[in-house]
Amino acid sequence: MATSTAPLTGLKTDAIDLLTSDHRNVEKLFKQYEQLVDNDGTYNQKEALAATICAELTVHAQIEEEIFYPAARDILDEEELVDEAVVEHASAKDLIAQLAEMSPDDDLYDAKVKVLGELIEHHVEEEEEEMFPKLRKAKLDTASLGTQMVERKQELVDELDIGAEVVEDRE
Repeated sequence: MATSTAPLTGLKTDAIDLLTSDHRNVEKLFKQYEQLVDNDGTYNQKEALAATICAELTVHAQIEEEIFYPAARDILDEEELVDEAVVEHASAKDLIAQLAEMSPDDDLYDAKVKVLGELIEHHVEEEEEEMFPKLRKAKLDTASLGTQMVERKQELVDELDIGAEVVEDRE
């Protein structure tokens, strides 16, 4: 992992924009992994990219669970949207934990990364097409939440010592 602890400067401070930016970033990472699989990427390439994907998802899930979802639960009439998101996070965390105990040459490693990507794709679709529009309509204070989320994200990046590799391609 990188040892850089560069601040997360330039991150969007609207909570929904921040999460959407994270979604686009992780989608790119999963596509890169798929290209490695298709082009016989090396063990080290797969291991590094999978670690980056897992770190990105871990930080993203934690800021959602600690800050965003409680605020969403307070303002939404439909708690099941948040409940489903939390369950999806649990499934993703389980796959992340399995990948952490494996190596890229293990049977099912590539399949687990692929399934994790599919799970995240579904999760992102539900958030962006259902939850986020409802939260905007309900006038969620996304600016204040976004500021809290950026600060917490920086703390997590520093704690996990994942540095710049998690904040690539940020605006």
